[in-house]
Amino acid sequence: MIIGKNIVKEFGDPPHRILHDLSFVIQDGEFVSISGRSGSGKSTLLYIISSLDFPSSGQVLFDDEDTSLMSVEHIHEFRTNHVGFIFQFHYLLPELTGLENVLLPPRNIDRVDEFRDRALELLKTMDVSKVADKLPSQMSGGEQQRVAIARALIMKPKYLFADEPTGNLDSANGEVVMNILKSINKERGTTLCLVTHEEEYAAMAQREIYLIDGRMSERG
Repeated sequence: MIIGKNIVKEFGDPPHRILHDLSFVIQDGEFVSISGRSGSGKSTLLYIISSLDFPSSGQVLFDDEDTSLMSVEHIHEFRTNHVGFIFQFHYLLPELTGLENVLLPPRNIDRVDEFRDRALELLKTMDVSKVADKLPSQMSGGEQQRVAIARALIMKPKYLFADEPTGNLDSANGEVVMNILKSINKERGTTLCLVTHEEEYAAMAQREIYLIDGRMSERG
């Protein structure tokens, strides 16, 4: 379970407040969308929820543990073993093949051989087995994003965070990616938090956190 308590985020000097006293609960296995207009604070909130950033005040608790109080070693272990990230840009390393990119997380902890078969199975599940030995420059945009999803799933994360994962894709590939994410949530029970500006994608979630100028609101 993820609990956000009175989250405030400010940037700059003098401080400019981006998020205003946000509180929420995300249950294990839930699919939650975070949406709103450009500049509403949705990506900022996702980065704080996912532990990539920390609030100026307030708390984010994963199973009652405050991420801002974790040691550097603990937060690294937590992200590696429990959290998957998908971004608008795939961030595949251009000099590595599809399979090698998927295996980056286990490579960082010297467990490549242990996860090789799982990596190949994930590429098959994503219907991109054919790019296992190809470089990102030899893949389409949709293939690159599906490889990035496989990389995010390689460590079997409990939590999956996606920041505009369809933003650089055409509508057909965007729908493929969204169906994959929805399937991951439903079939594996992975908690999914998705940032999107697309109303139809936000509506796929069980619940929507809608932001207006950094405050939670009702859409419309």
